[in-house]
Amino acid sequence: MENLRIDVSKVYGFVDKKKINQYQAAANESIEALYQKTGKGNDFVGWVNLPTRIAADEIAEYEKVAQGLKGKVDFLVVIGIGGSYLGARAVHEALAHTFSFLKGKHEYPELLYAGHNIGEDYLAELLEILAHHTYALAVISKSGTTTEPAIAFRILKDHLEKKVGKENAKDLIIAITDEKKGALRKMANNEGYKTFVIPNDIGGRYSVLTPVGLLPLAVAGHDLHNLVAGARQMMEFTSPLISFEENPAALYAATRNALYQTGKTTEILANFNPKLAFMAEWWKQLYGESEGKENKGIFPASVNFTTDLHSMGQYIQEGMRNIFETVISVKETGYTLRIPAETDNLDELNYLANKRIDKVNKMADLGTLLAHVDGGVPNILVEIPEINEYYLGQLMYFFEIACGISGYLLGVNPFDQPGVEAYKKNMFALLEKPGFEEATRKIRERI
Repeated sequence: MENLRIDVSKVYGFVDKKKINQYQAAANESIEALYQKTGKGNDFVGWVNLPTRIAADEIAEYEKVAQGLKGKVDFLVVIGIGGSYLGARAVHEALAHTFSFLKGKHEYPELLYAGHNIGEDYLAELLEILAHHTYALAVISKSGTTTEPAIAFRILKDHLEKKVGKENAKDLIIAITDEKKGALRKMANNEGYKTFVIPNDIGGRYSVLTPVGLLPLAVAGHDLHNLVAGARQMMEFTSPLISFEENPAALYAATRNALYQTGKTTEILANFNPKLAFMAEWWKQLYGESEGKENKGIFPASVNFTTDLHSMGQYIQEGMRNIFETVISVKETGYTLRIPAETDNLDELNYLANKRIDKVNKMADLGTLLAHVDGGVPNILVEIPEINEYYLGQLMYFFEIACGISGYLLGVNPFDQPGVEAYKKNMFALLEKPGFEEATRKIRERI
């Protein structure tokens, strides 16, 4: 059986293989620190061995809830921000039919999202749609007081209660939150909502294999067993028992840090399959929030090829040479589609007649890699055999464990996010939140 593989050979012209191998001891120490919980942020590394701790009866509980909603509601609105929705959305958008919203009646509820912005138009238009459909809510927050999801939940809960009655609404609300404390836990207990627990030792951006990701994915009809099995397999491939040369996560972490030391300060995650667009959004949060500290860190960006070759392609080819690319390649597509021949051949494409679309895409992939390397952009290849639950589980765990290793190599705590609080304090002061009176006075003087 094929598995995820990594190829860093296209960076050797920019950083010597020996330089990458110099990270071997530090990378191995980082993996041990993650497993032994001896590194920075060790109280938030519960995700490291999580794939081995997810039991069949836990998955069965998610599937039970999913069966209860199947055929009962048209939509599940996932209310969360950052890691509280990005993981589930990345997997769902990769697996779902691209045009599922146009396919009429669905076997499983469609996923919609709220609480990931403070867009008034977005919420108003969402309410317009929900007014004509049946729906349930999955609200995800450890505290229940994070501004964006708390606002969305207040509005959507009110809408649902008015639509179906308060007593019926409580059976359509699922709270994924802290086991004992927080506003959402208190509300769920008071109202009698179905609840799932976010483990205390797992932060949001590492939470896709907790109820945060698994419950919405179960409701959408995806195979949790294979998703977890893929993550479990990648855990074996990246464990402390695996040598540095054979460990894809250690090799990825070491390579990107070696490139960073040569001045490659921006990493662009590229893909040639549009179904992986939200995987890039999840990846950007994972790496940006984990490594961007102490005035250090590689800036994570993303592009969707070949679309962005006609926009960002020019910059990548000839712009500032502070960038490198990591390309997610998918070996096999889910469909087979061939290009027809044309008698007149006015578009001059008959040389492609009877070739698969994916063949053309693969040659675009290879041609782009060669062009970018020639243009001064190192390339790391991450290949998965196909897009399914098993390989997405491998891919996401690979990026998670590599992120932990990379953060330790960089010398930061990959599991906190102190900088996220800065905008919140200013926002609360500007909104005159009780308790922020002095901050309100000071910020008013500034503006």
